Amino acid sequence: MALAKKDSTHAVRVAPDRHSSDRKPGPDTPFKPDGKLRRKTYEKALFNLHVELVKLQEWTKKTGAKVCILFEGRDGAGKGGTIKVITERVSPRVFRVVALPAPTEREKSQLYIQRYIQHLPAAGEIVIFDRSWYNRAGVEKVMGFCSDEAVKRFLEMAPAVERVFIESGIILLKYWLEVSPEEQTRRLESRIQDGRKLWKLSPMDLKSYSRWYDYSRARDAMFQATDTAWAPWYVAMSDDKKRARLNIIRHMLNHIPYEATKPEKIKLPKRQDAGDYREPDYPFKIIQDMLAVGAVSPARPLRPQN
Repeated sequence: MALAKKDSTHAVRVAPDRHSSDRKPGPDTPFKPDGKLRRKTYEKALFNLHVELVKLQEWTKKTGAKVCILFEGRDGAGKGGTIKVITERVSPRVFRVVALPAPTEREKSQLYIQRYIQHLPAAGEIVIFDRSWYNRAGVEKVMGFCSDEAVKRFLEMAPAVERVFIESGIILLKYWLEVSPEEQTRRLESRIQDGRKLWKLSPMDLKSYSRWYDYSRARDAMFQATDTAWAPWYVAMSDDKKRARLNIIRHMLNHIPYEATKPEKIKLPKRQDAGDYREPDYPFKIIQDMLAVGAVSPARPLRPQN
């Protein structure tokens, strides 16, 4: 589905992610028979990208750069997993993740953008928004949490506000993760069936799932109004999570003008002598090694029942 654009240089085409190939991949290719990336290939590429993210971190600290990255998309598109992969090998004091809850009554009375501005990066920070001020153009619009007039005002003002952010020295990157209806269904069903993922499934997710085309219309209007030359939207096809994560990280690194800083030579200092120190004869409460005695059965309650 092509989206009409004011500026053709930033036009995007959003379509279900098939990652298909005319040739069936063999066992020595980086792809599985279904076209998705093999784990070994993914982990090798991710290792190298994690090294680059550390270089980006050190450059950001040294130069005082301010980086702001937005992740938007439907429920189950892979935003949380992508953010987790980006941040798992870097310092949370530099890479700061912002995932705001529903606004309080006080916040509802404020200027809409106010609750987000306070989380923008200071010098030496990279702030990642897991959903952002674009909630107004997405979930708030689709679920009827604000008026059509409020959405219209937001879409008119957002480009100008983002220009102010950029002129203040913030590097702003906006990503939309696009998932197909079939893959979204599979992922949400897996949350229902997997006790580790139940927390990811909220009543809001179930309501929004039924409104696929309302979200499509909201997305189209958002792109049309806010995909600007100074703050374009970048679309990542996310049916294959591994490929999407690698593509996004590479894109991030290519769009931030970081340079590798020269690492200091590090040598561990000599450890002090024990002197008169002796290990105490103290009854430490050592946690039992469950692997040595046999792991706890998942069926057995971990806590005694009254």
